[in-house]
Order: sequence, then C-alpha cells, then structure tokens
Amino acid sequence: MSDTPISPASPGQDEPELTPSGAPIYRYENMEPAQFELAGGDDGSIAAISEHIERHLGPVSGVFHEILSDKVHLDVHFVAPSADFPFHALITSGMSDRPMTVPPEVPADEAARFAELCILLPSTWNLPTDPEEMREAFEDEDVYWPIYWLKMLARLPHDYGTWLGFGHTIPNGEDAEPFADDTELGCMMLIMSPNLPEAFQTLVVSPEKTVHFYTLCPIYREEMELKMEQGVDALFDRFDEYGITDIVDLDRPNVALA
Repeated sequence: MSDTPISPASPGQDEPELTPSGAPIYRYENMEPAQFELAGGDDGSIAAISEHIERHLGPVSGVFHEILSDKVHLDVHFVAPSADFPFHALITSGMSDRPMTVPPEVPADEAARFAELCILLPSTWNLPTDPEEMREAFEDEDVYWPIYWLKMLARLPHDYGTWLGFGHTIPNGEDAEPFADDTELGCMMLIMSPNLPEAFQTLVVSPEKTVHFYTLCPIYREEMELKMEQGVDALFDRFDEYGITDIVDLDRPNVALA
C-alpha cells in the first residue's frame, strides 16, 4: 500500500481510495512490475550527480556500484560525516536517467519528473569504505536496509509506471513491518531535507531536465496513519514539537503516540 499517485492509464488501477486527508491510496500487491530491461549507466549523468554531491556536501568517500541493472542503473554514493554535515549521506544516481510517469492532472510545479533519493544515517552507522569490508557489512540486514530501500524506491517508479514526490509515504508491507530487528520504524516518507543545503536539492541538467533530490525519512506506522488522516503538515508539526529530524534514529520517540 502507498499513497503514491500512479498514472490513471496504468493497467489494473481503478479510481483510488482516499485517505481522510484527501491523498490517494494505491496498492501494488497484485501488480506485476514491467518486464526486465537491461540498463547501463549514463556516464554523463553519473559524473554530473557526483560533481553536484561534492560541490555541496563534500567528497564522495565510496560508491556502491550495481552490477546487473533493470531499467535504470542505480549506484549509491557515500559521503562521510564532516564538521558541516555530521552524518553519513547516501545518495542515488541513476533514478533520473528516465522520467517518472506523472499523472497529467498533477500541476507541473507540484511534481518532478526526474528525481534521485537520499538517506541520512548517524555517524555511528557501520559504513566501511573498503569494498570488501562493505560487502561483508551489507550481509547484515540491520546495516543494509537503508541501502535496500534507496535502491528499491529509486526503481519503483520505473517498474510500475508511477512517480514519487514530496510527502509520499510507502510502508514496509501492508502492516508497515519494522525495517530491521533493532527498530520499530516501518514506513518511508519523502521530504526535502532540512539538514541538506537548499542548493543541493535540485540539479539543473538542461532546460528540459531538473533533478530533485528527495530524502527518505523513516517513520512509524502510527505516524503514517496520522499523516494520512491529518496531512503531512500535521506530522511535521509533531516533529518540530519533539525535535525530530530526518537523520535516522532507530529508537526515537513515536510522535503519534507521545
């Protein structure tokens, strides 16, 4: 289940059910993704995104390269914690190689056709830069799940002919199961990060192509329900009240229950 809009022309989609706040809900459980389509990386796009990252966030300390790619070639760039940005920043490249399918009724200024995704992890997260140590660390699901979700969501619009944008929420299964054994967080929400420079969050590639960088903010099932009932601003107000940021905190307070 997701409140992510999908093109009305997509097969198998009826008129969407709505949340109490008026956002459409779409369910993907019974939909098959588009057939596998081998994809190679766009060297120019990879270079432009890497330069953009380094210009605004700092040196890229490592890249998790994808070997076999379906529809888009997805790499994950790692920026180590620094004095200015005391957290790990993980950023995709490749999602924006293809435009997303934005419904025609959505105003252009409310939906980006090209996007990449980020997630911010605390400086204590086990993210080695040595390739062999990285592969070993990623065998631990408690370490790897943020990378899995970056890659899965970056490919989702191209698999299902849909789009992702600000405020969209995607649960981990129908019941928003916890992402890992050491947390109860079980849903992703896309936001514009207050912890990243505003200039970083868009990249103008050409007059026809502007890439938007959305950050994945893990939330609890009850917070997703609050957002669906009252809207995203109501949830942000609770975050502000309790000092919640988008840097992943595995055992932070659940603001819907506080």
